[in-house]
Amino acid sequence: MLKEYLFPFEKLEVWQLAKELVLAIYNVSKRFPANEQYGLISQINRAVISVASSPAEGSSRISQKDQARFSQLAYASLMELACQLSIAKDLGFINEEDYEKLRRGIVVPSRKINALRRSQKKRAK
Repeated sequence: MLKEYLFPFEKLEVWQLAKELVLAIYNVSKRFPANEQYGLISQINRAVISVASSPAEGSSRISQKDQARFSQLAYASLMELACQLSIAKDLGFINEEDYEKLRRGIVVPSRKINALRRSQKKRAK
């Protein structure tokens, strides 16, 4: 991909990490039981897509306050995802190794999203 064609959100490290997490989640959730297609699979996939989509949408906003709101939405979606992964593990849909890998994949983006949100809120004042 040529750098001159990057949209602003594609340069954000939090978006890049979120995109990696999307791919990892989709690879694991496709192994869930078929009867979860409209249940937990749908919930998990929507949550992780929101993690990537919120910083993208927020980057298009002019005010720092608006941008911070979308960063907060991304963080909230990460917490929703963490909850859903825990439930999926307890139900036996995710093995321990995949669960730990996905949880580690949530930690770094959550810290970076919070740092971004704090910076945006600080600049909004």
